Amino acid sequence: MDKRRIFQILSTIITNANINGFFEKNIYKGYSKKVCVPGLNCYSCPGAMGACPIGSMQAVIGSVKYNVSLYVAGFISLIGIIFGRFICGWLCPFGFLQDLLYKIPFPKIKVNKKIDNISRYFKYVILIVFVILLPMFLVNEFGISPPYFCELICPAGTLEGGIPLVLLNKSLRETIGFLFAWKMLILVGVIGSSIFIYRPFCKYICPLGAIYGVLNKVSFCKMTIDKNKCTSCNACVKKCKMHIEVCKNPNSAECIRCGECIKICPKKAIKKEISF
Repeated sequence: MDKRRIFQILSTIITNANINGFFEKNIYKGYSKKVCVPGLNCYSCPGAMGACPIGSMQAVIGSVKYNVSLYVAGFISLIGIIFGRFICGWLCPFGFLQDLLYKIPFPKIKVNKKIDNISRYFKYVILIVFVILLPMFLVNEFGISPPYFCELICPAGTLEGGIPLVLLNKSLRETIGFLFAWKMLILVGVIGSSIFIYRPFCKYICPLGAIYGVLNKVSFCKMTIDKNKCTSCNACVKKCKMHIEVCKNPNSAECIRCGECIKICPKKAIKKEISF
């Protein structure tokens, strides 16, 4: 088992270590829930030990007390500036799930390059509209808004929080309706497409990946190319499942720092380093 897979497993276990939550049929509300985890991990999962940064951002933006969360914004910015999308590739539980699904032996689909490039901007639309604008402006009579991305879109929340809580609580099973069916449809779509397309949620939907992606170019964790060694053989480009032109743009907003390009490079011209 390679180093990245070990990190992914440990991160998933640590961030969802409240096993008692599944037996007690509720979510953990201890002190650690006031702290955000770096990856996308549903607050409502019975096992979750911390808060999801996207959920926290919406909760604060949509509250009557604050318009901006300095803590959440600061946390996401700090993590993004230090690690960039390394978080997506190494620590995010939902990214780990997509990696496992893609390993299922089915024919893979290569999305048309033009469609793929345009579709990747959709996650920025999701971030701006569902995470920021709607919670800020579409509020009820008390000045409070729901977390729209979590409520209407997030498949990670459905998988980690919605399904376990509905299965564990009879009262919740009696109240599910169209919204739960809609969220299940999104989840099934993401899971199904993840078997044929590498990390579709990360590429096209995830607002947290959008934030980290913007910070990828300025993050301390960088990919570097030794131009004296690089022969432009494009072995790295062919290997990259995120379809990045590594030798031209090693710090693309889409790079999740998985390190596959480093392994495949015949001249050892690519390196991953953290520089402060």
